[in-house]
Amino acid sequence: MAEASMQSIVEEVRRALSTVMEPELHRDLVSLNMVRDIQVTGSPEHPAIAFTLMLTTPACPLRSQIEADAIAAVRQALPQASAVEVRFDSQVRGDPRIAQKLRVPIKNIVAVASGKGGVGKSTISVNLAVSLALEGARAGLLDADIYGPNIPMMMGVDKMPPVERGKIVPAQAHGVEFMSMGFLLPADQALIWRGPMLHKAIQQLFTDVRWGELDYLIVDLPPGTGDAQLSLAQIAPLTGGIIVTMPQMVSLADARRGAAAFQQLAVPILGVIENMSGEIFGTGGGETIAQELGTEFLGRVPLDPQVRVGGDAGQPIVVAHPESPAAQALRTLARKLAARISLVGQQDEPELRIL
Repeated sequence: MAEASMQSIVEEVRRALSTVMEPELHRDLVSLNMVRDIQVTGSPEHPAIAFTLMLTTPACPLRSQIEADAIAAVRQALPQASAVEVRFDSQVRGDPRIAQKLRVPIKNIVAVASGKGGVGKSTISVNLAVSLALEGARAGLLDADIYGPNIPMMMGVDKMPPVERGKIVPAQAHGVEFMSMGFLLPADQALIWRGPMLHKAIQQLFTDVRWGELDYLIVDLPPGTGDAQLSLAQIAPLTGGIIVTMPQMVSLADARRGAAAFQQLAVPILGVIENMSGEIFGTGGGETIAQELGTEFLGRVPLDPQVRVGGDAGQPIVVAHPESPAAQALRTLARKLAARISLVGQQDEPELRIL
């Protein structure tokens, strides 16, 4: 009898959680298969309840809200419960096209682009990758800026590990594995390559590198809308792209060109980031371009000299000054990005617009 009572409590917990909506995906926790391992201990009169919620990313921005809503639903259904404990795990959804085409253990590839140089695109790429790693995700970073690779300096690594069994081993720093053409060329050598050579180099950065099992690979694109963007889209199935812009209205025309390149390449735009926001450059340009594109404004990063200092020293600001407003903004951006990627993985997602 007691065992039957305990089983009925398990079913009651499941019914209660079926009323809790995942705020980003707009479906209930049970139909999303997020509820796992419901455990009931104690007596049927005063049960202690514990269950696991399987998130779509360890960087879930609404984890606290989901936890509070789940506990409230269970307590309403079972007011006699002596305790309700929520445990969390995560399983990042992967883009199946990546494994099919590239045969690399990477679940999602996100390109970071801008229509012009000087907007801090590489800084955003580095800090997004490191922030995702700090959230517990397996993150990688690919420096696809073939003509001006500076990711190694920003990550504080000047050489990569030795080649193993004919494969390039990516460097590692701050919990992120990364690769850059900067490792393969002398620092004072300029690349003067035509399209086919550039295409082959980008392809080798995927196929000749022993990438680990990654939830997210952030790709730092060169500025503009040239051969590198075209080659990347042809070589790698992109989960989506991010547009980085500065606040001034003059930067918006360049951001539009970056967005147009994604449009022509059929790459979903995950959102827009406004960098160097504040008194000097103003605010608002990022929101304007996001509205024009019909995509999400992921947020703004305030202008902070420590961002540049950290980049020069190989210490991203989310590591060097984690409590600073800029670092906190970047951590929030990473969580929002992870949420948008989860939306892309939903077949019935109606909001994400492919431009």
